[in-house]
Amino acid sequence: MELGTTMEPPREMIFTMRRSIAEGPGMGNGVLLPTCVFFGILMGMNPDITELLEEWPYDPESSVRIIAANDGRNVLQVRLPLGIEQYELDGRPDGIKPHGHPTYLDFIESRLQEFVREYRTDTGFIVSHEEFQRLHEEGTLFYYRYLLLFQVNDFERVLRDTSHNLRICALVEKYVESPEDKNTLLQYKPYILRMNALARSMLLIQRREEERAKEVLSSTIEQIRSLPEVDSPTFQFEKIRSINYLTATLKQLLGDREDTLDRLKKELEKAVKEENYELAARLRDQIKELE
Repeated sequence: MELGTTMEPPREMIFTMRRSIAEGPGMGNGVLLPTCVFFGILMGMNPDITELLEEWPYDPESSVRIIAANDGRNVLQVRLPLGIEQYELDGRPDGIKPHGHPTYLDFIESRLQEFVREYRTDTGFIVSHEEFQRLHEEGTLFYYRYLLLFQVNDFERVLRDTSHNLRICALVEKYVESPEDKNTLLQYKPYILRMNALARSMLLIQRREEERAKEVLSSTIEQIRSLPEVDSPTFQFEKIRSINYLTATLKQLLGDREDTLDRLKKELEKAVKEENYELAARLRDQIKELE
């Protein structure tokens, strides 16, 4: 079963200009050359990527691939109309380690832990506007990646990346003072919860744990319904859309269950008529499990 194949990403983030995410304060307003091009220029390599583009023509129906890099690690690539974009599969999508940490979120969480160790409380800990901007930028990179990972059915990593962004939401909700900053991020929380639930349910379905998948979808629908209101039209739109989408997915699962029950009952009736009692016993067990 393929669930979520008609999912469309939020329209406001597709083909937007990426802001650079620089290490030092006040350096995030320019546009960075892709790392491979930048180092190619430094090393005297030809930065022309015409051959690469010709080897992989743009096809909107098949624009994502995972390849082995020169050092053996796997990376994710996206063919765009005018180029190729490359993501690290693990860690930050851009490969940067802010202040020596795997992610900027990890860096802020380490600051929080140090604060609590020193003061025995988190009261007074604040995430500044600049820190919020960096968290938001990092979350956007993770968003780009988990959309692509969903396309290639890498649900483990989709779960990981959406969980990362939900951790950012929790941190922002508790420690950012500016309501405007909070709303900027939290307006997308229904969507992040939806993608997280879809990844979890798909993993459960792959393990033939359909009942648990339904529980995940049902509980997430209720979680989205009970989210604190955010003063943003985007929040209302994403909340309604996410609830509707998860509800439709849940109905699809329930419908498949009913179809399977009907089929098994017909097979059982036939097995009894043909006095195939061994098969009938197995079918009764399967029906009992579904009911």
